This record gives sequence, structure tokens and C-alpha cells, in this order.
Amino acid sequence: MPTTKPRYTVTDTGEVSKLLDQAQRRWPDVHDRKELLLRLAAAGRDAIEREASWRSEAVRETSGALTGVYRPDELERLREDWPA
Repeated sequence: MPTTKPRYTVTDTGEVSKLLDQAQRRWPDVHDRKELLLRLAAAGRDAIEREASWRSEAVRETSGALTGVYRPDELERLREDWPA
């Protein structure tokens, strides 16, 4: 079927085969290797989203923690020590 979208060819050998075997153990009710590949991709997406959420939460939790610790001209003062 014609498409403007990219197509990907993945062969069930080597590392891909190992990943799919591991996915089969994780989801024993799924026997279709294509479905396992799609589940792995979704699990990867979910992991990336969780990590991004954790990072954002860490930034929110620590935002402003050092307010007032540095003088307003601190950066300029530090730069004075840098070689030209």
C-alpha cells in the first residue's frame, strides 16, 4: 500500500530475537512476535515518559531552594576570574 510514512524492517535475529524472547516471558499470553515488538515499544515509551515526569518533579521540588544564597551580581563576579 502506498504511503509517505517511513517503513522499518526488523529481522527477528540477534539482539532483537533476545528482546522478543524476553518479552515473551514477560507477556506469556502473547504469541505473535509483532505484537510483542509493539508492546516493547510501548513499554519503552512509558519508561521515557516516567523518567521525564520524575525529572520535572525533581525540578519543581527543588525550584527556588537556593533563592537568596547568591548575590544578584554573582555570575558577573565569577566571570571576572575567568581568563580572557
